[in-house]
Amino acid sequence: MKKLLLVVLALGLTTRLFAQGYKTQNIIIVTIDGLRWQEVYRGADSALINSAYTDDKTTTKKQYWSEDEGERRQMLFPFLWSVIDRSGQLYGNRDAGNHDEVANRYYFSYPGYSEIFAGYADPRMNTNNAVTNPNTTVLEYLNKQKGFQNKVAVFASWERFTQIFNPQHSGLMVNAGYMNLQQPGMSDRLKFLNEMQHKAPHYLGDSTRIDFLTFEFARKYLKQYQPRVLYVAFDETDEFAHAGNYRFYLDRAHQADLFIKQLWEDIQTNPLYKDKTTLLITCDHGRGDTSPASWRNHGIIIAPHSEQTWFAIIGPDTQAKGEMGPGAPTYHKQLAQTIANLLGFDFKAAAGHEVNDPISTVATKAVTLVSK
Repeated sequence: MKKLLLVVLALGLTTRLFAQGYKTQNIIIVTIDGLRWQEVYRGADSALINSAYTDDKTTTKKQYWSEDEGERRQMLFPFLWSVIDRSGQLYGNRDAGNHDEVANRYYFSYPGYSEIFAGYADPRMNTNNAVTNPNTTVLEYLNKQKGFQNKVAVFASWERFTQIFNPQHSGLMVNAGYMNLQQPGMSDRLKFLNEMQHKAPHYLGDSTRIDFLTFEFARKYLKQYQPRVLYVAFDETDEFAHAGNYRFYLDRAHQADLFIKQLWEDIQTNPLYKDKTTLLITCDHGRGDTSPASWRNHGIIIAPHSEQTWFAIIGPDTQAKGEMGPGAPTYHKQLAQTIANLLGFDFKAAAGHEVNDPISTVATKAVTLVSK
C-alpha cells in the first residue's frame, strides 16, 4: 500500500470530502444589476459626468469625483474598498490584467442570472420574457440538502426571478417584484413591509420594486428566519442606466454598497453567522464602454464589451488578497459550483445539464488524501 499525499489548492476538484475543512456554513449572495466593472475599479467616469447623461454635474462631482482613482472608487463604494479590499478578494479589474466575464452570448439579465445559478450558459435562455427556466439552480439543489431544507431564500426587486428560480418546481422561497411575503409567524415589520410596498410609488413600473424595499424584506427575514443561504438581487442601477441618468446610476450603486455593508454588519454581530458566513457580490452583465451613449445599453450587438463583469467575495475561507491581478479568466458559469463547494457540496443538476468547475482562487485549503 502506498499513501499518496495530494495537496489540493482552492476549490478545483472539490468534493464534499474536500469541503469538510471549510468554515463556511452560510452564504449571502448579492447582485447589482448591470453595474459595470469600470465604476467598481475606476470610480465615477468623467466622460459620463461631463456628458448630457448627468443633469447636476456640480453635485455629482462633489459626491463622487476625485482626480485620484483610489479615492474616487472609495467614494463610490466605501464598503468594497475598505472591508473587502482588506479582508477578501475582488475580481474583474481589466486595468490590472484580471478578466471576469459572462459565458453566455447575450449579455443581458435573464441569461446572466441563469448562468450564475445554473452553473452553465444555456443558449435557450435568450430572453427577458416570463419564460420558466428549465434548469436546476444551485439554490434549488442546496434547498434539498440536509440542514438546508427551507433555509434558502430569494429576495429580488425584479419580478422575473419567479421564472428564473421556478418556485413551483424548485420549492424555493422567492419574493420578487411586488409579491407579498407569506411566511408563518411573520414579524410586524415584515407585515408592514407587505403593506408599504403597495403604497410606495412604483416609479420603476409594476414589474420592479425599489431596492430599499427588497433590502428591508431581506434584512428582516434574515433576522427572523435565519436562512443558511440568502440571495438579494438589486435592480435600480440598470434601470437608471437605461434611462440615461448617470447621477442616479451612481447614487444607486453607492446605495447598494451601503446596503451590503449593513448586511455584513448584521451577520458579524450575530453568533449564528459571525465567522461562518461567506458574502459574494456580483452582477449579471456589463455595459457598453465605447462612448457615453453606449453606457446606457448592453447586449452583444448594441453594446460591445458588455460581457465584461466583476465579482467580490469575503468569508472565513477566502484569503485576504484584495484586488486580484493577472491570472486565468473567470466566468460567471463557475460561481454556482463555487457556492456549492464552499458549503461542502458538489453541485449536480437533476436535469443532467453540465455544471462548470468552481473558481480555484476563491478559497485555499490543503487536504490530505490517502490512496490504497
